[in-house]
Amino acid sequence: MTLNHDDLLDASGLNCPEPVMMLHNKVRDLSPGGLLKVIATDPSTRRDIPKFCVFLGHELLGQAEEDGSYLYWIRKKAD
Repeated sequence: MTLNHDDLLDASGLNCPEPVMMLHNKVRDLSPGGLLKVIATDPSTRRDIPKFCVFLGHELLGQAEEDGSYLYWIRKKAD
């Protein structure tokens, strides 16, 4: 899956809860409607990132697994 993203968060090598904490900060700085690509290596992000999106109202456009990394595309909610 390839989507043109506005920003990138590389949380490779970090374990729970760090990827979601970093995601929270990164999304805060993103413009409403902006698209963020997240790269993570912690398997718990498969559970945590979708829950984060539902809880805060952001749209998870896609997720994939590639070469041991987990990829997510998140559209920030319009304020």
